[in-house]
Amino acid sequence: MSEACCSPTATLEPETCTQSAGKALVRMDWTREEIAEIYNRPLLDLIFSAATVHRQYHQADKIQQCTLLSIKTGACPEDCSYCPQSARYKTGVEAQALMDPKEVYDAALKAKTAGSSRFCMGAAWRDVKDNEQFDSVLDMVRSVSSLGLEVCCTLGMIDASQAERLKDAGLTAYNHNLDTGPEYYDSIITTRTYEERLTTLKNVREAGLNVCCGGIIGMGESPEDRIGLLHTLATLPEHPESVPVNALVASKGTPLADRPPVEIWEMLRMIATARTIMPKAMVRLSAGRVSMSESEQALCFLAGANSIFTGEKLLTTPNCDHDQDRAMMETLGLQPLVV
Repeated sequence: MSEACCSPTATLEPETCTQSAGKALVRMDWTREEIAEIYNRPLLDLIFSAATVHRQYHQADKIQQCTLLSIKTGACPEDCSYCPQSARYKTGVEAQALMDPKEVYDAALKAKTAGSSRFCMGAAWRDVKDNEQFDSVLDMVRSVSSLGLEVCCTLGMIDASQAERLKDAGLTAYNHNLDTGPEYYDSIITTRTYEERLTTLKNVREAGLNVCCGGIIGMGESPEDRIGLLHTLATLPEHPESVPVNALVASKGTPLADRPPVEIWEMLRMIATARTIMPKAMVRLSAGRVSMSESEQALCFLAGANSIFTGEKLLTTPNCDHDQDRAMMETLGLQPLVV
């Protein structure tokens, strides 16, 4: 790898490694070897380099606050090994029907009042059906959009027409995580292929929506699998505008219930590498944050994370509440990002 390709002082030249103007390179032709070299740097060097890249493209004192609401919970037919909403496992999560659009609007208004600028809605479906429930989701998107919030949905697989209808309703972004690298994927999920996930991302992008796509660490994958996930994301035709980095929250009753907690150093490597190779993306410190101290979260922000999910739950898993986050941000001198 040339010095310009890995340097935080390289700049944008499509499909090249040209250096100029002092900005980190934005490129979609990363090799696994290049990403591995970045990922495996001495940790403090990696964080310093990523922090430099972060400041070239983002305001280091701004954090976007997001709220994620489960609008349809449980009874999912898929077998994702980490998910307490799968109908295949006895996790204690009670199935709940699709929420009423008015309830969703009220929740979005509450989130906005608490400082969130992005509101995400998740439904435990394998794929979207063209029926009254999807029409209801479109109504939810319209009402949340009317509040001036960014609106994101994660509903499972969608086709091109459904992506376009969501865009027309006012959706900002669609979340569809790859979860892990392609080689490890079948160890975690068997009911949906990696290619099907990539097809959904293609449909989202072609509809003109922003792509929100990341993964989970701590599921038993190797560092090479994490590098494989990052490589897949960084070599898409366009980088995702949003990259959630999740630490597994081991849920009782799932096949991964006994996995040990993710070390903060692993999260830092993942965040810093994502920031370095996808410099324009919003890197979102997502699931697992509730178990982190303020000091550990501060390191994640230093490494390039510039978004958090706030509120008592992330779908069905515990999360930090608004008051905790407000106090932490005040301590760290951080301000909510206004979009």
